[in-house]
Amino acid sequence: MNCIIVDDDATARLVIKQLCKQTELLVKEEFSSAIDAIKYLNSNTVEIVFLDIHMPTFSGFDFIKTLKTSPKIILTTSDKEFALEAFEYDSVVDYLLKPIKLNRFLKSIEKLSKIKNKTNKENLKTENQDYIFVNVDKRLIKINIPEILLIEAKGDYINIKTEKKNFIVHSTLKKVDKKLPSNTFMRIHRSYIINTDKIIDIQDNSVLIQKHVIPISRSHKSALIEKLNLL
Repeated sequence: MNCIIVDDDATARLVIKQLCKQTELLVKEEFSSAIDAIKYLNSNTVEIVFLDIHMPTFSGFDFIKTLKTSPKIILTTSDKEFALEAFEYDSVVDYLLKPIKLNRFLKSIEKLSKIKNKTNKENLKTENQDYIFVNVDKRLIKINIPEILLIEAKGDYINIKTEKKNFIVHSTLKKVDKKLPSNTFMRIHRSYIINTDKIIDIQDNSVLIQKHVIPISRSHKSALIEKLNLL
């Protein structure tokens, strides 16, 4: 697993780097500024962020709220009082009190490994499933996943567009995204998930699937290009 360290205290960053050397964690970068770390994450992917809560101008909690998609967070702090607030964020997996001891650090990494293994098993299960059931007008309807072209958010509903029919379902993109195989489905906009196998072409900031022109947000375009099998 790889990680970055975000802490305005150089000594604290050094301690975490030394602790990471006792594990298989790879430290990709370290930052004294939360804002600089956010800029880095806008164009780079990491699995873990060691994050100090107290930093000038921009706190660790501000950092978490700003991220659109967050890696796993391990908070590092000298204050016990923020523990309850910390675990209100889904991305926070542990809360380490400074000075951080090796045995406590190792427990935290073990916890991360278990979460990663569980996620991998769930993803594998999803990848092998070729259908989903949706609730439409109190009826459970089976949809073959390979037939889905795209999914559009419509307020409190989503519109699942398939090769034959559309289905309006009371749900969210976030919920349906968890049910779809990540090797073929991708969120390219706050309002759209697409089946990348169905792409006809990409031009400027839009994707063509059948007759549907779907916008690509700037934050997702590079990830989409990277995902495609380009010559």
